[in-house]
Amino acid sequence: MNAVVTAAEMAAMDSYAIHELKIPGIVLMENAGRGIFNIADKMLKNSRGNIVHIYCGSGNNGGDGFVAARHLLNHGAIVRTLVLATADKISGDARVNLEMLQCMGHQPEFISAIPATSAQPDLIVDALLGTGVKGPLQGLYADAAREMRNANCPVLAVDIPTGVNADTGQIDGAAVQATVTATMATPKRGLLFSPGREHAGILRIIDIGMPRNVMKIKDPRVYHVDKSFIQGLLPHRSADVHKNNLGMIHVIAGSRGYTGAAVLASKAVLRAGAGLCYLTIPASLNAILEAHCAEVITRPMQDEGDGFLVSGNLDGIKRELENKTALILGPGIGQATETRELVRQLIAAITLPLILDADGLNACAGHAGLMQRYKGDLIITPHPGELSRLTGLSTKEIVMNRIDVARHCAEEWHCIVVLKGGPTVTALPDGRAYINSSGNAGMATAGAGDVLCGIIAALIGQGLSAENAAIAAVFIHGRAGDLAAVRYGQMGMIAGDVLEMIPRALKKMEDY
Repeated sequence: MNAVVTAAEMAAMDSYAIHELKIPGIVLMENAGRGIFNIADKMLKNSRGNIVHIYCGSGNNGGDGFVAARHLLNHGAIVRTLVLATADKISGDARVNLEMLQCMGHQPEFISAIPATSAQPDLIVDALLGTGVKGPLQGLYADAAREMRNANCPVLAVDIPTGVNADTGQIDGAAVQATVTATMATPKRGLLFSPGREHAGILRIIDIGMPRNVMKIKDPRVYHVDKSFIQGLLPHRSADVHKNNLGMIHVIAGSRGYTGAAVLASKAVLRAGAGLCYLTIPASLNAILEAHCAEVITRPMQDEGDGFLVSGNLDGIKRELENKTALILGPGIGQATETRELVRQLIAAITLPLILDADGLNACAGHAGLMQRYKGDLIITPHPGELSRLTGLSTKEIVMNRIDVARHCAEEWHCIVVLKGGPTVTALPDGRAYINSSGNAGMATAGAGDVLCGIIAALIGQGLSAENAAIAAVFIHGRAGDLAAVRYGQMGMIAGDVLEMIPRALKKMEDY
């Protein structure tokens, strides 16, 4: 699992390594450039005889490009180095590497306009601006980005594609479309969020020799979740385990027209390994749920035939929750006034680990203090629209700044925030945040969030902490979605396909 940094955090790490640990910047640059060469060589399947165009800026990103050019030349590549600055603008470590390149007999071209191409390159290396981009590219840099985007060959971006904001992934104007991005030491936020991640292509991390203790000292508290990390979290069953030891999960879900949410959440609880699942639904819908959920124990509550739960159900539900391990509250329960009141009463009255979703969250709009005062472990699973209703922020503000918004809400409300999207961000009350690495666009389908709730609750039932259950469930959910996409394609897959792939996703996690 890698830490994920902003441009400023990466700069602070570099500065600490150079000034406090006395690692010369020229060493870090050499390691970066050598790493770029190694990736380029693999992309070319051997550098010898291949034509490589390297676009270099005047800063350290360009310096990395000069190092890569030197190694490519040493391995027989035909290199054209195009520098978008005059020689006097290049200083420091980049200047040293420029002069080394020139001493080899290679003459970079200092350009003020994009030159005509005499021969089609086999690879282009984008070493222009790296993480320093703020606002739209201008002039020659914009022209170069368009030239690289229109090139009929692979593009290798150094650190981050030029034109992509390193902190947000946003793009204002022209930007390089990379085939592969070789990022230094650790991923930058903008490489993991759209549209930056689509421009980054395949992400490769270069070890530049940054000492591990730098990451500990300058820990950004944001991490990119991977399979190996999740494998270390998942529970293992003993041979003599009993179903009661694997979690007795209670689900309160469903209303007229939304019985599917109850089905998906309840089945996901069992598919993800919980021993028992109980489902509270309006009594008039009980026959439907029993027909679709053979393994789920239903606990119908009187609804006067209206198809939604009412505040008069409170005492009966509280009795049903005795001795349960965790509660899912909200999928498909509707927004009737009586139901919203019941949700608020329950939150004030119970202390079970609680996964609050969908209409459960909507019932808290204007009552966020209920979440802040909750006496047990609380996990909320909003999409940006639901979080907008809770916070008053616009959906656009949330999407543009997922990590910091999720962290702020987790800290303010003392809960775990699973902000769903591409990618999902899980934020903890202590300021840590985890960016998921699994999943795909086919999961943007009705009911997918209900499946996620079931997985979270099931993992709590099997002994994981609320924090680890949320992080692991998001990854397993995404992995199940990836397996569904392989079988059905992203366009046609539905939430039920994700549900059915949960066991297969869990089985794959056992494969080391």
